[in-house]
Amino acid sequence: MIRLGTPLSAHATRVLLLGSGELGKEVAIELQRLGVEVIAADRYADAPAMQVAHRSHVLDMLDGDAVRKLIDRERPHIVVPELEAIATRTLVDLERESAAAVGEAGVLRVVPTARAAWLTMDREGIRRLAAETLGLATSPYRFVDTHAEYREAVAAIGLPCVVKPVMSSSGKGQSTLRVEADIDAAWDYAQRGGRAGAGRVIVEGFVDFDYEITLLTVRHAAGTTFCEPIGHLQRDGDYRESWQPEPRMTPAALARSQAIARAVTDDLGGWGVFGVELFVKGDDVWFSEVSPRPHDTGLVTLVSQELSQFALHARAILGLPVPVIRQWGASASCAVLAEGHGVPEFGNVDAALRAPDTALRLFGKPRVEGQRRVAVTLGRAADVDTARATARDAAAALTVELR
Repeated sequence: MIRLGTPLSAHATRVLLLGSGELGKEVAIELQRLGVEVIAADRYADAPAMQVAHRSHVLDMLDGDAVRKLIDRERPHIVVPELEAIATRTLVDLERESAAAVGEAGVLRVVPTARAAWLTMDREGIRRLAAETLGLATSPYRFVDTHAEYREAVAAIGLPCVVKPVMSSSGKGQSTLRVEADIDAAWDYAQRGGRAGAGRVIVEGFVDFDYEITLLTVRHAAGTTFCEPIGHLQRDGDYRESWQPEPRMTPAALARSQAIARAVTDDLGGWGVFGVELFVKGDDVWFSEVSPRPHDTGLVTLVSQELSQFALHARAILGLPVPVIRQWGASASCAVLAEGHGVPEFGNVDAALRAPDTALRLFGKPRVEGQRRVAVTLGRAADVDTARATARDAAAALTVELR
């Protein structure tokens, strides 16, 4: 029998979010609906999830001592990493210490597990697990630490190829190399774009695929459930549009995708939503990456499903049932970016919401420095193409000024 307390009381159920961006904000809202006391932490003040949490903290989440002190202070029952750049070794130690103190159940649980957060913190851990331990099909790859090793890897894998820091997000530090002149610039960009600074990178060969999907995989108390596959469009390694379902999926490709997602998430263990990224060509499927948390392309589930990925994540991590995932039909999302320096102010919001079956989320990010995703538009229609056009039109109507 699951028991949930009352926020700000002695018997509250406390959840700490490590990372408080737009995805964490939606998770916080869903947890609040279930009476959970939410504590939000990030490396900067006034992050989106902090605006809806009971309390918030600013810290360097790569600093293991700072993370340990925060957990000692707040005594959360569940820790939810919302991004990769976290002192995951500290989480592994804390989870182990907690289990040793009170038995296997422990008093501290990392979502989905501390080991999963550690393995997926950088691309090397999860790629080696998928390709070398589980034997899944992936693109060819090499990990390198020096410019000389990088040059050798590019020569061995060949052009075109992709270069990424082992730890980055939203396409930062990622380049596609097509000609010899791209090589040195891509190395420099990868060294600048890593979430933990300069260092190790992955060089990946191209896979001849038709499209990419995200398969949201929900591990919960009763087993594993899959959402409909999400197609998506990326530019510069970052999500721009997503849609659900992906109409090009064959039954064989869907079955293979689910088998790969199950193999990876079963090995990682724990409860919660996993965003499993896959390349697809016909009936063939290759594993790309996995995030042990809700996925940016899964923002489409805010209009496509009765229970969004965020509601599913909240239910799963609390041990609550996920009896059915009901789809509402063809839906799409379109990211809204701002570029420059300043505080976002949105205009034409009424025009963005004028068409039927549209929705909008303004993330509340406190400031833009460079380029940043600040909102998402959402649309639903009779078919995916029309839903995508609806979301794009809403995004085009919205204006963003930086003040």
